[in-house]
Amino acid sequence: MFSNELIKAYAKEHMEELFKIHRELCLIPAPSHHEEKRAEYCKRWFDENLGDGAYIDNALNVIYPYSSEGSNRLSVVCAHTDTVFPDTEPMPFSDDGETIRCPGVGDDTASLAVMMIVARFFVEHKVEAPGGILFVANSCEEGLGNLKGTRQLFKDYDGRIKQFVSFDAKTPGMASRCVGSHRYLVEVKTEGGHSWGAFGKKNAIAELAGIAREIYNTVLPVKEGERVTYNVGTIEGGTSVNTIAQYAKMLCEYRSTDRELLGSMEKRFADIFESARCDDVEVIVTKVGDRPCMGDVDMKEQQKLMDVYSNTVSKMLGLVATTHAGSTDCNIPLSLGIPAIAVGVYEGGGTHTREEWVKKASMEPGLGLGIKTVLGLVGM
Repeated sequence: MFSNELIKAYAKEHMEELFKIHRELCLIPAPSHHEEKRAEYCKRWFDENLGDGAYIDNALNVIYPYSSEGSNRLSVVCAHTDTVFPDTEPMPFSDDGETIRCPGVGDDTASLAVMMIVARFFVEHKVEAPGGILFVANSCEEGLGNLKGTRQLFKDYDGRIKQFVSFDAKTPGMASRCVGSHRYLVEVKTEGGHSWGAFGKKNAIAELAGIAREIYNTVLPVKEGERVTYNVGTIEGGTSVNTIAQYAKMLCEYRSTDRELLGSMEKRFADIFESARCDDVEVIVTKVGDRPCMGDVDMKEQQKLMDVYSNTVSKMLGLVATTHAGSTDCNIPLSLGIPAIAVGVYEGGGTHTREEWVKKASMEPGLGLGIKTVLGLVGM
């Protein structure tokens, strides 16, 4: 019913609109937990272009239900609204006709713009969608957002979602396995004092550095086909050059594709934190991020979902889809045993840097790829 030629023609006809949405979204700052303005933009766009029905939930997800009333076999199609950057003022945007540049321009703003036009295609063509679809501009995917938006979605639609596709990668990439992680804020407090008069007292910075050193002395657990990593991401503290620091803090994490290995790292980190504690050194540890590993997913159903994207990439672009493990919104459904993939709909680079860019010519085939993928998702 919906030929590749029809889809490609639709994508071509809607490029001006897609670029407009993309640019306007890029100019709206959206650090995790502060996506209010992007959520309002997406809600307004859905209302004006798709009709009534979109709503913003308590987690700042913008949800547009399509043919979904009463269904317990929902498909979710989403892209996240937040960026990794803390900026609350508009970031620099440029478009030279070939390359679009802006922090967050690809991850995940390009994908979000594509998802919105995909929803428009379904509404305009009155596409039958057995089971129904939730088109979601979700919040808090990045960093310490801790997948808040997707967690809320699965809480509110508990037991009703059968499959999940996130537009959150570069073409023709597909994250089909999830990387779990635990993230910690580690705070160290000591008495401190004057660098001359109190010399010899415990220094919070030195103690925290010792904890970081022990992390980097960790011998990683090994399991065939799986991977483990760790990282100290930020460290700060102290008062002045002539003060023995009373306070220092850091953010650190470990990751793995395997639950057992994640558990081994949890014990290792707990031992490191505990060994640093003594009468004159207080160590306060707060878990600030917890992304689950893969649960008991029916791999036949997972493969069917993967094949939808792989076959679409092959037919629409003549390319071979590549698969990888990733830390994405898919962690939540996969941990619950629900098939999920994160897929690419644009080409670009510099992800999570202020030099991020998107190849402008990739957006048209990316839109076609997105439309065809969601059609395949619902069996059309």
